[in-house]
Amino acid sequence: MPVCAFSRREALFQYAKFDSKSLKMLHPTSRRALLPFFILFFCIHTLAQNKTRNVFNNASVYTGIEVGSKGVKMSIIEIGKDAQVSGAFNILKDTSVNTDFISFTSPTFSATLQGFVGLYNLALREYKIPARKIFTVISSGVKMQADKDQKQEWITHLIDSFKLLTNEPQRKVDIVDVEMEAKLSHLGIVPASRRYNTFLLDIGSGNTKGGFFPYENNNQFRLFQLNWGTKSMANATDKKCEGDNSLDNYTKQLNRLLATIENSELIYSINASGAYPASDNIAFSGGIAWAVATMTHPEMLDNPVVTVTFEDVRRFADRLVENFKELSPAALASPIIGVADRKAATAEVARVQKVFDQRSLIAGTGLLLRIMRQFESVYTSKNYYLIKNGQVGWVSAYVDETIAK
Repeated sequence: MPVCAFSRREALFQYAKFDSKSLKMLHPTSRRALLPFFILFFCIHTLAQNKTRNVFNNASVYTGIEVGSKGVKMSIIEIGKDAQVSGAFNILKDTSVNTDFISFTSPTFSATLQGFVGLYNLALREYKIPARKIFTVISSGVKMQADKDQKQEWITHLIDSFKLLTNEPQRKVDIVDVEMEAKLSHLGIVPASRRYNTFLLDIGSGNTKGGFFPYENNNQFRLFQLNWGTKSMANATDKKCEGDNSLDNYTKQLNRLLATIENSELIYSINASGAYPASDNIAFSGGIAWAVATMTHPEMLDNPVVTVTFEDVRRFADRLVENFKELSPAALASPIIGVADRKAATAEVARVQKVFDQRSLIAGTGLLLRIMRQFESVYTSKNYYLIKNGQVGWVSAYVDETIAK
């Protein structure tokens, strides 16, 4: 275990603050050499990200499987003692199956159930994770959509079917509410040293949720939520286009929608949360945070946390509309010197653009930018962080809280 006050997460936040433009000028080999040195400078152990093993038989290895709005996600992590303080968790495996459960149709139900059971059996049989160390949950996004559409019975049927097919009638499958999910994400992602001055927002596909701890204790969490996310924003914009599917019309309708949301919901929600004066650090997780971090800094592929400015994101948003061809995987990776690094960056940008098409990127980045704008001021400076692997943060906090009981 680390012997000093800095955790791995703390080091990654500090590393993200190190001028990314300066890092861009370094040879990839030098950049890769810098991170271990930097972490050692803060007296912590280096932990390999996304390491693959055939069998995870370590006593400190756990699995979290989450049924979300778009699909089923599985994260296998190696977690250190008191992970909320030390941040000592290591991602061993992270995978997902896209199923679109919130469509609430028979085909998407079957695909979700198959993915849910399949990932559970993968963890149990192939990776040898004991059943007691596999945690299963239904996300708040699914719960909210089911409540909105009066489809709660689909969740109940999914859980019952999962228990039957896995032959585990007593298995606990939590249906997490939005506050619990936001709190767990904060505890799992943000280092303890920054817990009480960081506002974390998770921009999902259907909503945005997050919050912070205003009174410097872990029991009082102030929730922020906005009923807009990347997918819902893109879908609503498509509807407003009314047959004119040109990019110019799409961006015009998106900007109108964003302005309406900003004035009618966003400004009020940010002010009501009390986050502005209390938070020096604004951290974003979710798919669009991963996408923007990867496409704006493909040379920082190995870094789970990337720092950006409001202007960085604004310029990227402009390029999405005006010069999207220049944002192709090959074009973005071309300045990277090392062949292996360039190939890896090309593959990751391609993965981003497989998940998000141009219009989804424009919609999600537009929402991200509008939220960031609420924290811009001539009087004070905020630090903005994009968290690439935030989807696994809840697992470490959930495990830590569960095994502590």
